[in-house]
Amino acid sequence: ALASRGALARSTDAPMTTKTKVFSKSARRSRASVVVRADGGQKKISQNEFTERAWEAIVLAPEIAQNASQQIVETEHLCKALFEQKDSFALRIISEAKGDPAAAAGFIDRFIARQPKVTGGAQQVLGRHLEALVEEARQQKAAMGDDFVAVEHLVLAIVKDDRFGGAMLAEIGVNANQIEGAVKTLRKGSNVTDQGAEGKYESLRRYARDLTAEARAGRLDPVVGRDDEIRRTIQILSRRSKNNPVLIGEPGVGKTAISEGLAQRIVSGDVPASLQGVQVMSLDMGLLIAGAKFRGEFEDRLKAVMKEVTDSDGGIILFIDEIHTVVGAGGSGGGGG
Repeated sequence: ALASRGALARSTDAPMTTKTKVFSKSARRSRASVVVRADGGQKKISQNEFTERAWEAIVLAPEIAQNASQQIVETEHLCKALFEQKDSFALRIISEAKGDPAAAAGFIDRFIARQPKVTGGAQQVLGRHLEALVEEARQQKAAMGDDFVAVEHLVLAIVKDDRFGGAMLAEIGVNANQIEGAVKTLRKGSNVTDQGAEGKYESLRRYARDLTAEARAGRLDPVVGRDDEIRRTIQILSRRSKNNPVLIGEPGVGKTAISEGLAQRIVSGDVPASLQGVQVMSLDMGLLIAGAKFRGEFEDRLKAVMKEVTDSDGGIILFIDEIHTVVGAGGSGGGGG
């Protein structure tokens, strides 16, 4: 790691019960009071078994159906809810599988528009295909050794849906194997062990800049007058141990520029063999801290970043700009101390 420093709401658990096949009207307004029932069994669909993003999509699906004046809540409504999430992981899966997210979103809208519409205050009904999809997602979760049903499990279940999912994949020219491969690539061997799992995937892409990519594209300015510092940094990084340089100096003296100069030298091949082809990533502490309201959130994000760096097996150099801001970072909301 390369670092610099300047001068020295969560909703309550609301079980969804499969019993009379009706969405309660309160579900359309309050995410904390969703009730879904279906004829037949006594299985419950509880918030406790889903990640936060997966549950958010399940709750939003009946609202999407209502907006389309449709009584039956089906897989296409859930898929649209997944696609419309901020920083949608479902869309990332489609992109990684070499599919066109815009084409997929267009197909969903056209499919929903073709479904029967109702008028008046008819109660919404849970479609049998959506019921089957949730059960398939549970099976995917068990097969992958995860603790919670996450967005990727729902996407893999949608792929196996003959009524809607298969047609969507055919529309965008992607098959089930490509989707499965994309999920494995994006998860990088991680398992879903908590309800915020999706927020930890691709943490470097989310919170860091790839300085080597920017240098390769010619977007970095030349670094002047810092050759000695860059050479010393390269020397420390080339060690087998104690290879984490810390750049200390007054604001504006060019500490960040040294990391950019390092990236430019790596791209030009002007580094030892041990640093050839290495990525230099600059961690944005502002993004990492933003929204970390409760104690532990910031630490979880930082751990996810560090895990990706460690898993690269020397393939990534992480530059932590303004590293002194790490001390005491993260809110203490919800508790004192």
